[in-house]
Amino acid sequence: MKSLRTGGFTLLESLVALAVLATILAAGAPRMSAWIDASRAVAASQFYAEGFALARTQALTHNSASRLVLSENANGQMNWQVDICFPRPSTPCNDSSGAWSTTAAAAGLDPEGNAGFKSVLRSAESLPGLDVLVQTIGPEDADSVYFTPVGWVDTTVSPRIARIDMEPAENHAGDFPASAVVLTLAGIATKCQPDAGDSDPHRCPP
Repeated sequence: MKSLRTGGFTLLESLVALAVLATILAAGAPRMSAWIDASRAVAASQFYAEGFALARTQALTHNSASRLVLSENANGQMNWQVDICFPRPSTPCNDSSGAWSTTAAAAGLDPEGNAGFKSVLRSAESLPGLDVLVQTIGPEDADSVYFTPVGWVDTTVSPRIARIDMEPAENHAGDFPASAVVLTLAGIATKCQPDAGDSDPHRCPP
């Protein structure tokens, strides 16, 4: 006599299905995690290129000096902050003088007063940690770069950031390509690939 079965799954079938699903997820999770880390790492060059571009744009917009300053995030990567300053013959805007803007207040000599530009701080917390992405800032002891009112890099302030390289950490070698952001003396930030060949349009400028 044939047994009749109602619709749905038995407990055993449900357990088997769950076991199969768990196996698939366990196998795919590391790959998904690696893909997410790689995507965040690739976005790092854009993160710093935007910082350089904002600093230059603010100098041109306000006819002021500007600067981009790096500071370390808890994940080991570098935050950036853009400040502006209005130089006077008696008070130049450099690393040791000038009434620079802050995130809470406009620059001391801003023509717009308290309504003027306030510094922009961007956190690097969205970037992967040093166990995934390794940064090298060139030159090694630089943590800022200054711009003149016409948008060029202020070469009187040294050391100054000229380049930021980003590459996979040792345990992520090959997961994503190395990248860099190079800042020209004209104040233009260029994203490039350090490992590209001489004929590759994506290679970094000398």
